[in-house]
Amino acid sequence: MRKVAVTGLGLVSPMGLDAPSAWTNLQRGHSGIRTIPDPEGAYDVISSRIAGCVWDFDPLSHFSKKELKRYDPFVQYAMVAAQEAMVSASLTDHDDSLDLNRCGVVIGSGIGGLSCIQNETKKFYLQSPDRLSPFFIPASLINMVSGFVSLKTGFKGPNLSLVSACASGSHSIMYAAQQIETGLCDVMICGGTEHGSNLLGMSGFAALRALSTRNEEPQLASRPWDKDRDGFVMSDGAGVVVLEDLDHARRRGANIYAIVSGYGMSADAHHMTQPSDDGDGAVRCMQAALDKAQMSPDEIGYINAHATSTPVGDQVEPLAIKKVFSDHAYQLCVSSTKSMHGHMLGAAGAAEAVISIMSLHNQAVPATINLDTPSEGCDLDFVPHTMRDLSYNSVMSNSFGFGGTNATLIFSRP
Repeated sequence: MRKVAVTGLGLVSPMGLDAPSAWTNLQRGHSGIRTIPDPEGAYDVISSRIAGCVWDFDPLSHFSKKELKRYDPFVQYAMVAAQEAMVSASLTDHDDSLDLNRCGVVIGSGIGGLSCIQNETKKFYLQSPDRLSPFFIPASLINMVSGFVSLKTGFKGPNLSLVSACASGSHSIMYAAQQIETGLCDVMICGGTEHGSNLLGMSGFAALRALSTRNEEPQLASRPWDKDRDGFVMSDGAGVVVLEDLDHARRRGANIYAIVSGYGMSADAHHMTQPSDDGDGAVRCMQAALDKAQMSPDEIGYINAHATSTPVGDQVEPLAIKKVFSDHAYQLCVSSTKSMHGHMLGAAGAAEAVISIMSLHNQAVPATINLDTPSEGCDLDFVPHTMRDLSYNSVMSNSFGFGGTNATLIFSRP
């Protein structure tokens, strides 16, 4: 099995429009959660009116008006993040130094072109079916995000998208790593993207009573493990990494941010939206990642937790960590950066993978802000309020999604 290097990073998020900007705001402990701009009062009828939008994102600075007819926002975010990752990896579009047949794209999403679906459905009912855009179907398909990145870069290898709710980005990175490990590809662009803060997405999750309703204090709303948490905060964005065969990366003198040293997957087989009380699925997923990496628990220094700020989910993950890591659980740093950027759904796993790699690269652990009073049983070192310097060699990142799907990634210093 070939070793897999991370050679490029791209991030579009509520914390910043690129990876370095996001890292600066993570260092400062700044929240990217605000009130959703709503001059027409459309959001007034639902319980949550706050989100982590991609603030100050100007599509026309990246795309022509013609292109924007084809690109739902979830595609726009991924294409910008993919371009940043390519530049970070010192690669160019249609790069003649690469065998493009051995380069692929796998970028997932949880719900895809929801804005396109919302807007075109409105036309369908309020105007006429013949007013629908000819780009309606292709613009809303999840796999088109990988298709458009493939068209842009010229990558002719695997081209697909994985859909597994909040684990989509993490599963995409795993699939890409497997393509390289087994010798099928040399380079893969992979990650996740989402734009769910439109009215349709917010209304759907509000109907589930999953969202925080702390509308008067948006920056305090996402509070993983805190006893006063009342739900997650919807967020948008994309996280993309370039993975590469380690030897291939070394031959071309690429900068190596990290090694993909392990990953694990599991199913809860328990409930449509909630994990089992004993955290069995998360336990098996984290253990599988450690087994794949051939690591003992005490080799992990930091866990970027899935913790979304929901009453049920936040209780289960610390329990699962204690079962896997035993006494070492209390020596770990465990934080949830969702406290600052909110829950990016299908982009969450990939965005948090980028953050985990930046943490490893900079030897600093992002904080869990808004954690004032941990709820009962949440007694690990959650790095409250302030980023902490830490010397460590490997980081674990967890992503758990609706349908009982679980994903764990482990990255190590090169």
